[in-house]
Parts: sequence; structure tokens; C-alpha cells
Amino acid sequence: MEKLLAAGLMSGTSLDGIDAALVEITPDLSCKFIGGVSLNYSEKMQQKLKSLFAPTISPKLLCEMNVLIGEYFAKAALLLEEKTGLKPDLIGSHGVTFYHNPTNEKFENLSLNSTFQIGEGAVIADRTGITTVCDFRPADMAAQGQGAPLVPFADKIFFYNKNIPRVILNLGGIANVTVLSDKCEVFAFDTGAANMLIDGAMRKLYNTTFDKDGEIARSGKVNESLLSKLMANPYLKKQPPKTTGRELFGETLLDEIINNTNDKPENIISTLTTYTVKSVKDAFDKFIYPATDIKELIIGGGGAYNKYMTELFRQEFEPKTQIKSHEDFGISNKYKEAIAFALLAYTSYYNIPNNIKTATGAVKDVVLGKIIRKG
Repeated sequence: MEKLLAAGLMSGTSLDGIDAALVEITPDLSCKFIGGVSLNYSEKMQQKLKSLFAPTISPKLLCEMNVLIGEYFAKAALLLEEKTGLKPDLIGSHGVTFYHNPTNEKFENLSLNSTFQIGEGAVIADRTGITTVCDFRPADMAAQGQGAPLVPFADKIFFYNKNIPRVILNLGGIANVTVLSDKCEVFAFDTGAANMLIDGAMRKLYNTTFDKDGEIARSGKVNESLLSKLMANPYLKKQPPKTTGRELFGETLLDEIINNTNDKPENIISTLTTYTVKSVKDAFDKFIYPATDIKELIIGGGGAYNKYMTELFRQEFEPKTQIKSHEDFGISNKYKEAIAFALLAYTSYYNIPNNIKTATGAVKDVVLGKIIRKG
């Protein structure tokens, strides 16, 4: 094993663009963040991406989008190289989740546990001339896991402290947690929606992409009836390991909320913001606090920049559990997931098992990802 420069590429459920992070990784798996860059999808590209999630799509569109997304990811990697002045030795690409289907169902006694990530790794490797690791989830799902969450592998390396039980919370489109404590095995799961519903409602109600600092949410009042309906979602009661995404918390639910809620726009945004916080707290009460006490809740992802949401988290959790930011530990809130996929690529390249089976539900440790040698 050698010290390598690895680029991590991440495009989340918000579908607004790609985050790219350059990381220096040493054989002891220490990571030094060199720099990051974001590449936004064009408006036309965002429309094409959204068309992927229509009730029916053509096979031709799916094939084309697999390659087109790969082209965008390659552009992000090249932009990162230009910004930092350094060429990565390796790329780890998350891709875009077309459909995620963790299930125990079978056909002719054969597993249907499945996922489909698009963003062709061969295109990335060819355009950049850099060996690319992609399609990380299927190996875990073949081992009967959920194929997610995958970031807990990095969370354990970055944040574990035997004396301080912690939960690492990522607030992307979906909220997910990693539990790190000596009182239990590492476990992780998606708690439910985070920015996906809020940002979607902002686009539909305000024709903008997000609620800056939570200012609109702060100006509104919580619609208790809507909040109660959202909190009754069966997913919140489901035992971990569990993962979710656009299938449950995407456009269908958002349209139902907006079309059936007779209230001011700011009240809808306030309710969705409160829902994110309440659903995370509900997950703590149901699944985390029974397993271990938690001294610190470390928040990252786009939601970490929402000042009003952070205030709500403090109201819910402190003083029992102290709220901190990824930035308090020298980890970028914005680029943390991209950094994690750089680390996953490094470990995949060196054939190091990099799923956490207690987080995904897999029956064994596996090496994630498919390696495409540089073009």
C-alpha cells in the first residue's frame, strides 16, 4: 500500500450538482483534505435528471443518461484537478441513484435485493485518464445487505472516540446517522427526509433552490396537522438497518403535501424543516438511546448550513446531547461525503473490506466497488 491522492465524487438526492474532494490518504487510512469544488448541473441537465424519475421512462433515455452523468462526473474531476493543480491517482464515484430496492423478496427463490447507480465509470476513467472505482453498493447487497449507508466506514475512522459516544448525522436530501459507542456495535441507518422535501417545496413554492439559513422556515408556523401526518409515515417505525430515498420522500409525497395542505407557503416550509428535526429525534428515542447514551451529535451535510434547523436541533437535544459540526473536527460539512468516497475508493483499490455489516445488514465483510483501469 502507498500514499495516494484520491478524488471523491458525490451527487446526492437533491440532484443539483456534484461535489468533488481531493484527499491525500496514507496506508493507516489517515485522510488529509486538499481541496474541493462543486459542479452544478445545467438547468437542461436538471430537467433531464428529473425525467429519469417519471413513472415511465424509455430504455434509450436510461442508457443515454448513464453516459451523460458519467461525462458530468468526469468534468467535475477535471475541474478539481484544475483547481488544486494536482492529478489524482484514483477516483471514487458514487454516481446517481436511479433506483434503490433493498428487499427480502425473491423470484424463483432468487434474491431481488437490488440497486441501480448510473454515471458510467468507464467514461470517467477514459476522460480523466485516472483509474476509477464506482458502483459501490451491489457487493454489499449481494451479501444480503441494504447497500447503504456506506459512509459509516469513514465515520468510524474520522470520529470514533472510545470515551465519547457519538452520533454522526448527515443532512443531505435524506438524513442518515452513524452510531459510534463502546456500548454497542457500530450501526447506521436513514432516519427519513432532510433537505429533499424542503428544497423541493422551495422550488415549487418560491422558485428557488433552498431556504437560505432557514429564514423562510423561521418566519412561518408549524402546521400541526401536516406534521402529525408526516410523523405517521410507517418508515419511521421500521427497525434498522434501513435505507430510503426518492422512492418514499420524493416528488410523489411532495406533490401530495403541497396539493392537500391549505396553508401559507412559509408554514409549509416551517413544517417540513421541523419534520426533519422531529424525525431524527424520533429515531434517537426509538433506536439509539435504548442502545447507548450519546454525548455528542455531530451534524454535517447541506443541512448544517441551515441556522434555523440547527437551532431546532439544539432545542431538541441539548443539554443531554451536545450539538457539534463536522467543521469542529476539521472535516468539511460540504465535502464530507465526497471525502468518504475517496476513502472507499482507496480501500477498494487495495482490496480492504469497507462495508460495515452492522450498518448495512450484510452477512459478511466485503470489498465494495468496481475498478475501471485508467483509459
